[in-house]
Amino acid sequence: MPFVSIRMAGTASVEQKAGIVADVTASLVSRLGKNPAAVQVVIEEVSPENYGAGGVLIAHRDAPKPREDAHAVPSQ
Repeated sequence: MPFVSIRMAGTASVEQKAGIVADVTASLVSRLGKNPAAVQVVIEEVSPENYGAGGVLIAHRDAPKPREDAHAVPSQ
């Protein structure tokens, strides 16, 4: 019985998760000949505040950067 665990930073809609489950199941059926009823898929959504990569929290990496105003007069 195949068991697939997927962890992802952030969230996905129910429709997106349903598509992931269908795609993963179809792949195991076509590539390994598994019975689709036996394939189990778990999707775990991890908050970006609780996940890091490359030494940086995903929440910080994906945060919008402050824009510099090209027309601002530099302070003297």
